[in-house]
Amino acid sequence: MRFVSCARLAPLAAVVLSGCVGTRAPSIPLFGAYFPAWLACVTVGILGAVVIRVAFVFIGLDDRLPLRLLVYVCLASGLSFATSLLFFGS
Repeated sequence: MRFVSCARLAPLAAVVLSGCVGTRAPSIPLFGAYFPAWLACVTVGILGAVVIRVAFVFIGLDDRLPLRLLVYVCLASGLSFATSLLFFGS
């Protein structure tokens, strides 16, 4: 078995990893500091899931959910992803 030296793999690694440079990460200026956009999306998702849970309790649907924790985690995730695509997606 023959090994290739790291010096020979460096140009190949530079070409392969050059796609990772891209643009800057999405961030939101808030209170004089830049916060990552995913933090805002997660906050919107959690607050949205809480609002949906209150609505489900009000209409009586919360008692009929089989796996409540999983349902609300999936709702929060879906709302977070939708917010991310709506505001920062292409």
